[in-house]
Amino acid sequence: MARLANKRVLVIGAASGIGRAVAEAAVAEGARVVIADLAEEAGRATAQAIGPACDFLRCDVGDEESIVATVAEAAARLGGLDGLVNNAGLMRAGPLESMTANDWDRMMAVNGRGVFIATREAIRHLKASGGGSVVNTASLAAKRGGPGISGYAATKGAVMAFTTAAALELAPHKIRVNSVCPGFIDTPFNNPAIDFMGGRAEQEKIVKIMVPLGRQAIPEEVAPLYVYLLSDESGYVTAQALSIDGGVYN
Repeated sequence: MARLANKRVLVIGAASGIGRAVAEAAVAEGARVVIADLAEEAGRATAQAIGPACDFLRCDVGDEESIVATVAEAAARLGGLDGLVNNAGLMRAGPLESMTANDWDRMMAVNGRGVFIATREAIRHLKASGGGSVVNTASLAAKRGGPGISGYAATKGAVMAFTTAAALELAPHKIRVNSVCPGFIDTPFNNPAIDFMGGRAEQEKIVKIMVPLGRQAIPEEVAPLYVYLLSDESGYVTAQALSIDGGVYN
């Protein structure tokens, strides 16, 4: 039997990269999925490529009204929710002394506040389903940090802290909340950090030094962890920040 058979899942931030891989893997395991993203053209193309079990909604994670409407519409289209993946993110990279307050505020709005609002809005739907799973994308940066990404690391640290608190609060309702902390994953999302490192060649040198497995991952290597956390197989797993980083954080 498929691991996510009959599960109804909203994946926010899924037009490309990790979110797209998660949506593809969830559908392959039997779920019906709504993906949401600000990139409308890419999001619609992704949903069409995945197939009839996947639908698309436009969502601006920096806007509360947009998130509220997205969660409500996704639940309506799916007939309820069993899972929520908060994967939308924003990265600004550069020296701390040149970071603007606007950079900080925008990252916090998307990476932190967006996770809070989507989770808050999903709770009543998950309760109505008898429980469910929320999976938040944090980052290796939340655990380890790094030059040029201090603001980004702070926002992802907020995601980890929120995940723990929400998990403890929602446990009596059989709603599990976990975060995934990806390390070096080969997606365009990381381009700001790559530029700060001096380009792709320099980044690859750093990866070989820092990562015990000696390479970056691709999104398809990360997605199975999300599937596990969305599935009933992880029924005793909550309040965790699970690293998937080739052995960097140990």
